[in-house]
Amino acid sequence: MSTEIKAPVFPESVAEGTVATWHKKPGEACERDELIVDIETDKVVLEVVAPADGVIEEIVKDEGDTVESGEVVGKFKEGAAGSAPAKKDDDKGSSDEAEAPKAEQGSASSGGEAILSPAARKLAEENNVDPNAIKGTGKDGRVTKEDVQKHVSSGGQAAPAPSAPAAAAPAADVATGERAEKRVPMTRLRASIAKRLVNAQQSAAMLTTFNEVNMKPVMELRKQYKETFEKRHGVKLGFMSFFAKAATEALKRFPAVNASIDGNDMVYHGYQDIGVAVSTDRGLVVPVVRDVDGLGLADIEKTIIEYGTKARDGKLGIEEMTGGTFTITNGGIFGSLISTPILNPPQTAILGMHKIQERPMAVNGQVEILPMMYLALSYDHRMIDGKEAVQFLVAIKEMLEDPARILLDV
Repeated sequence: MSTEIKAPVFPESVAEGTVATWHKKPGEACERDELIVDIETDKVVLEVVAPADGVIEEIVKDEGDTVESGEVVGKFKEGAAGSAPAKKDDDKGSSDEAEAPKAEQGSASSGGEAILSPAARKLAEENNVDPNAIKGTGKDGRVTKEDVQKHVSSGGQAAPAPSAPAAAAPAADVATGERAEKRVPMTRLRASIAKRLVNAQQSAAMLTTFNEVNMKPVMELRKQYKETFEKRHGVKLGFMSFFAKAATEALKRFPAVNASIDGNDMVYHGYQDIGVAVSTDRGLVVPVVRDVDGLGLADIEKTIIEYGTKARDGKLGIEEMTGGTFTITNGGIFGSLISTPILNPPQTAILGMHKIQERPMAVNGQVEILPMMYLALSYDHRMIDGKEAVQFLVAIKEMLEDPARILLDV
């Protein structure tokens, strides 16, 4: 029985998407709920899985084609996998047998020896990794996506240059003195990010105010309770949870910083949903931690770790990235000493954290070496006056330099 493979129904905020990757080819067997195609939107990558055991009968929309919500992208033949020339008595499923020939011709360097799952093959190609150099832990020695990820993260060597035909071209360019270039289309996510950032700069009266905070009290608190906290809650105590709680208390004192602009209306929010910027290979995404005021430090840390993992795996849902009232971004993890973060519309403010650096500071007439961090608050002057912005940043500084203030609400 032939059925249509349709793009998922997009949320109202998403107009269209792009076929990112077909993980299966026409005639290739697949199992029920196995990933067959990725649809990339300007917010997330949506996965389409096989409705049953069968084969891909036809691809209607190729990689790079634009698709609308619910549009047909291919055709699927149910039950055809059972009639494929696959033998189940050799401890391999029909899907494994069908994928083996493709794995054999996946790259010239593999020599038909390594058997890869589709996701593993795609990841290996993206990182130019020789599958034969990876020890498979899957069924019958199959190389899984996790095996490739471990190989890459452990500094595994890429495939030898001679094994890839395309590798010869750059070598020739170098020999002739020419400068190589690579042109790739911008992903929908990056295009959306660019559009939103330009729009934020053009439509908002954006200013940035700076301050600095002595991180010694927080660092000493973390050091004192680090092991106890991790043993009790099963998660490490990081800096972001302190900043999120300090920001929440400051937002309650300065409601305009927690507001948003909707046309000519100013919307004041009676809750604190804080977005935490996460950098991924595809671009910057901002999952939202809901109702931070009611969460403890451990709950915040667990939520941030969960979102970070899902973001890097492309598993974040659109509902997890919408509705924030304030955003925190940490450029310090990349070594940034100071920056001017750009607003995340329709929010009216964003807090930038930076690298902790020891500097000589004057304390009670004496010079001390202290771990200092620059803080940056970018805000929309249409909604927030300079006085409020400065006082908001000072409130965060005071709470971080005396963490007891967070608990006492003083």
